Amino acid sequence: MARPTDLFTIYRDFDERVVAAVRAETYGQDIGQNSWTTVDEAERFVEWLHLGPEKRALEVASGSGGPACFLAERTGCRVSGIDANEHGVATATRHALERGLSGRVEFRLADANAPLPFADGTFDALSCVDSLNHLPDRLGVLREWARVLRPGGRALFTDPVVITGPVTNDELALRSSIGLFLFVPPGLNESLIEQAGLRLVRQEDVTANAALVAGRWHRSRAAHREELLRIEGPERFEGLQRFLQAVEKLTAERRLSRIAYFAERPSGA
Repeated sequence: MARPTDLFTIYRDFDERVVAAVRAETYGQDIGQNSWTTVDEAERFVEWLHLGPEKRALEVASGSGGPACFLAERTGCRVSGIDANEHGVATATRHALERGLSGRVEFRLADANAPLPFADGTFDALSCVDSLNHLPDRLGVLREWARVLRPGGRALFTDPVVITGPVTNDELALRSSIGLFLFVPPGLNESLIEQAGLRLVRQEDVTANAALVAGRWHRSRAAHREELLRIEGPERFEGLQRFLQAVEKLTAERRLSRIAYFAERPSGA
């Protein structure tokens, strides 16, 4: 069985030279992401949300704040980000200030598994990329999203661990070695979206991006092994390498799929 490995302490070291170098080699264009999304995919997701300067968006599991800042820069909207990792929130707040966005982008420490600290109908759009799989009460979470969205508001999320083939218990353990995971079968997300009071507008298989990013990430980290060992130590370094290998293999073979879902709160809701 895989030993637990904390991926998310990366936010503490986010501005280290070697960590930034790995991001650049992994993603091609570094916008401060820590997921399976590249800039071309992020651009496409931004278009789906139909945001502008008078709109307000929520980024769930905002991490380092890079994607939230990217969204604000591309659309002119105001963005609130929430994350349960205090290092992520501190890094995100600093990055927003450095990018001149502190008046339009704000971050707060909050548990996305719990009721959100916002009033009903606060947001025009919501985004959660590659993080819903860490939230076990999926129906409750989706209902909270529907609550904080205005009628006609849009939600975009990706689920990177939809089970679409045979997976062993050891493979599942490796894939979930960085924390709590909820693996689901095809069709469940679609059903829960409707139960939560949202309407599924479109979905897209974006598994290829996960395989691409995981492979690049693994190879870049291997190339910077000595520098990363000084920051992470051997146990964490090797644990993350095993995790990334598992992601690349399972997604390349389409045994675990990454699906993007785009839903809206009906205007009459």
